[in-house]
Amino acid sequence: MLYTILCYNSEEIIGSWTKEHDDAVMAKLAVVQDRLAKKGKMGPVARLRPTKSARTLWKDREPHFVTDGPYAETKEQILGFYVIDCDTHDEAIEIARELGRANPGGAFEVRPVSVFFPGTVSES
Repeated sequence: MLYTILCYNSEEIIGSWTKEHDDAVMAKLAVVQDRLAKKGKMGPVARLRPTKSARTLWKDREPHFVTDGPYAETKEQILGFYVIDCDTHDEAIEIARELGRANPGGAFEVRPVSVFFPGTVSES
């Protein structure tokens, strides 16, 4: 089963990191990612740019309209996500714990995910 690990933290905290600190955290995460990739557990990983670069398409009225910024009005924002292949939810939680040791703070939301491929009718 595929799981996604959604990475949340305060953009203020992440934004205050020096390039050296950010590089060190990313290097620690790369160690975990490389190990998972060698086991065939690692899917796509994405790091989202700051929420100030986001736009939200509002579909609740016609015509639809676009506003600056993300939809969520919370202190912590989603910063990125992992897609991992695990046999159980517990295994996915353990991977989230390992990623958390490499990048402390914030939260990880672990959720099963279905992947859909355009042009096909089956779900993976």
